[in-house]
Amino acid sequence: MALIETGDDVLVVAAKTKVADDVVSLVLQRRDGGRLPDWTPGAHLDLVLPDGTTRQYSLHGDPREAAAYRIAVLREAEGSGGSRYVHDELREGDLVRFGGPRNNFRLTPAPAFAFVAGGIGITPMLPMLRAASLLGSDWRLLYLGRSRSRMAFVDELAGYGDRVTVRASDEVGPTDIRSWLESGPDAAAPAETKFYACGPTRLIEAISELAAERRPGWTRVERFAAADRGEPARTTAFDVDVIGTGRSIRVVPGVPVADALRSAGFDLLTSCSRGVCGTCETRVVAGVPDHRDSILDDAERVDGTCFFPCVSRAKSDRLVISL
Repeated sequence: MALIETGDDVLVVAAKTKVADDVVSLVLQRRDGGRLPDWTPGAHLDLVLPDGTTRQYSLHGDPREAAAYRIAVLREAEGSGGSRYVHDELREGDLVRFGGPRNNFRLTPAPAFAFVAGGIGITPMLPMLRAASLLGSDWRLLYLGRSRSRMAFVDELAGYGDRVTVRASDEVGPTDIRSWLESGPDAAAPAETKFYACGPTRLIEAISELAAERRPGWTRVERFAAADRGEPARTTAFDVDVIGTGRSIRVVPGVPVADALRSAGFDLLTSCSRGVCGTCETRVVAGVPDHRDSILDDAERVDGTCFFPCVSRAKSDRLVISL
C-alpha cells in the first residue's frame, strides 16, 4: 500500500538506533521540524507503516521535546509482521503516518510510586520516572528481563542510582516481586504508594494478584496482550442507540459492537480490535456495559461512562452511546 506523502499525520524517520538486542528506537519528526501534538507520560502512538500496517508503541521520550516523538520497537519473531518491518525495512528518511497520541496509562500524582517493567514494558516508564522526579515524589523501579543484553535503556536508568533495581533472570533467576515491594522505603505506607506495571502477560497476572491486596484504584497496568475475559455477560442480542441520530442498532451474539455500527453506516475508527489500544473509546450515556477490554481499571469499570466497542458488549438490554 503506497503512502500518501501529504497531510499533518505524516512523519519522517529522523533516526533509527539499536538500543538492545532486538530493540530499536525511532525518532519521528515532521518534515518541516514543526511542533507535534502534546502528550503525557504513559501515552502511546498509532504508527501506520508504509505497507499499511498499524501498531501501537509507547512514547519513551520527554513530553517537553515538542518536535519529536521517540518510540522503541521489540522485534517479535512470532508476531504479525509490524515489528519485523520496522527492524528490517524501515530506514532513516522513510515516511510513516501516525494517530494519537492516546493515553490509557496515565500517571496521576501521588506521594510515592512503585514501578515494575518487564522487557520492552520499560518504554512507558521512562517518561513516568522523569515526571515523578519533577513532582518531587518518592519512587523506585524494578526492571525485569531475560538477559541484560535484551534490556533497553539500562545505561540511561543508571543515572537514577539505587532507585532502580535491574534484574536479569539469566543472572539471578526469578524475582520475588512481593519481597521487592515489601522491602522498599515506601513499604511502611503502601496505601500512599501508586503501583504501575507494564510487561508480558505472566508479569501482569502476578501484579494483578498483588494489586488485590492494595488500595483499590491505586494500581494501573498496561498489557501487551488482551486479558481473557471469558464468556460475555449475556448471550442474547441487545440494542445500541446512537444519541442524536434517532437510530437503534441491533447487536446479535458473535458480532462486535464496532462491526455492527460500521455495518449500519457509522464511521468508527478501530486499530487493535483486541481492547488494548484505546483507539475506539466511546462514551456511554445510558445502560450497563459489559467491559471486556484490558485498559480500564476497576473504578472506571464501575463508573461505566465509556467502553471499547471492538470487544466490549452490554449487560443491559440497551446501551445509549455518543459517537
